[in-house]
Amino acid sequence: MHRRIAVAVLLSLGLGSVRAQDGEFKSLFNGKDLSGWVNVNCAPSTWYVKDNMIITTGKPTGYLRTDRMYENFVLEFEWFHAPEKKGAVGNSGLFVWGDPIPALGTGYTRSIEVQVLVNLNVKDTYTSHGDLFSIWGAKCKPDRAHPKGWERCLPIENVCKGEYEWNHYRVMANNGVLKLAVNGKEVSGVTESNPRKGFLALESEGSECRFKNIKLKELPSTNPKASEICDEDKGFTCLFTGLDLNGWKATDMHKKHWIMRDGVLNCDGKATYATASLATEKSFGSFELICDFKSKASLILNPGGSGKAMNLESTGKGWSRALVRVQGNGVSVSINGKGVSDIKLDKAPTAGPIALRQQGEAAQFRNLFIRELK
Repeated sequence: MHRRIAVAVLLSLGLGSVRAQDGEFKSLFNGKDLSGWVNVNCAPSTWYVKDNMIITTGKPTGYLRTDRMYENFVLEFEWFHAPEKKGAVGNSGLFVWGDPIPALGTGYTRSIEVQVLVNLNVKDTYTSHGDLFSIWGAKCKPDRAHPKGWERCLPIENVCKGEYEWNHYRVMANNGVLKLAVNGKEVSGVTESNPRKGFLALESEGSECRFKNIKLKELPSTNPKASEICDEDKGFTCLFTGLDLNGWKATDMHKKHWIMRDGVLNCDGKATYATASLATEKSFGSFELICDFKSKASLILNPGGSGKAMNLESTGKGWSRALVRVQGNGVSVSINGKGVSDIKLDKAPTAGPIALRQQGEAAQFRNLFIRELK
């Protein structure tokens, strides 16, 4: 099914040979602040440092990544879940070989996930003891076939401690092979991973989790192909906090119709004309914008400048990703990687806020990322 979307633009090596003398461990966390890390799509309050720990509140869903890529390495860290209630599920993870921004329609990145979980075990499905699995377009081959055929390796032994106790993980990565040792015991592994070079990230997913003693030893490159390397960091920053409408010109009336829930901005489509548009507080001139959206919606760029309206198509009822580039007097738009518009304005539009507009039908937005251009 096709829906019409109106967009207005105004303006393989093994791991057994790894030896301690192959390199030196270096800390990825200075114990004082988040230097060397990038908050990708969470509120400023989601990730913070206390008592030599990186702590996530778990809200909203999202991740904190390293500021550079890694290929082959040995990584060690400790983690501790602190759910609000005893016995409640504590969920987090480590993303290995991930992209700098989330996959389409989700708060997570394409990667291999190292599960960090407590109080949730389902026989022949998943465990709280160190599962390894591919997510959001990544690929891998589990060391042992999953009972349901998933690309997920279940641990051979349950050696994780429970909530409010520290666990030690040792993650060994080389040439697309990933092995996990939990509290000194190797329990799970995958091979033939793709990608096999990318960013490392800590996950925020619903509850408090703490990390400390994060250190990494790099190993020699095994020369991955371009198709095995994650996207580069192009300097995109998120316009959503995932929790509220901070950074947007939102009145009390706006907030009745525009509601942020766990990284997704929901519009009920019932706003009056005055509140049907939600604009950023900041103005932008030349830029590239990424926006995931569902249903009929409008995206207004640089209101107040000269305007051009374009009709775009989205396939199906799921998420679509728009990439809009405004530079000089040129405006180009693509949806799901397919170019749909490329125009030249009479003159470059003036700088102005970016606005989302929705009236008459409910819509959802997420993963709104921007990078300013010269």
